[in-house]
Amino acid sequence: MTLDVLTALRAATAQRHTELDTRTPLAAPEPDLRAYRNHLQLLEAWLAPIHAWLLAAPLPQLQRRDYLTLIQSDLAHPALQDVAAAPALADAEPWPQQESEAYRWGVAYVIEGSQLGGAVLYKRLRERLAPHPLEYLRGEGNPGPRWQQFLTALRGAVVTAPQIEDACRGARQAFDSLIALLNSSSEETAGRP
Repeated sequence: MTLDVLTALRAATAQRHTELDTRTPLAAPEPDLRAYRNHLQLLEAWLAPIHAWLLAAPLPQLQRRDYLTLIQSDLAHPALQDVAAAPALADAEPWPQQESEAYRWGVAYVIEGSQLGGAVLYKRLRERLAPHPLEYLRGEGNPGPRWQQFLTALRGAVVTAPQIEDACRGARQAFDSLIALLNSSSEETAGRP
């Protein structure tokens, strides 16, 4: 049997992916700029420690893209000036320094895959949330070519059963850390008058 890392990653994260698709601030039926700000704040809190962690041990075949700077730029956009900010989120857990390259590929799978969802959200929300340019969601336009390059590099780097399991563990942890932040933000919102 030939193992395929993408198939394994999809199976390992399907339930978590579905949960996030229905619970993030932009999953609301009619999201507004406040939902976008909350979404960006959630992603910033999640990505900041991952960003630093991946910079310390970069994946050699992955062209680096600074999603954190795009988020921060969108948060600073004048269209959000008068939009109330959500309460500050708890700090995300630090990422383990001694994890394997395959584990890091699993984490990168979640980050890069989120850009596909971002493109869908951009098409759905660009008119509704104008004049905000939604730079983070828009990215560099069509994420398809970057995603295909990512998959080629992933499949070349993660090939053995132990590597695939490590990648799946990294992807699950990436989703779990985002879900934990989402849960903490939901608890804080529920406790507010």
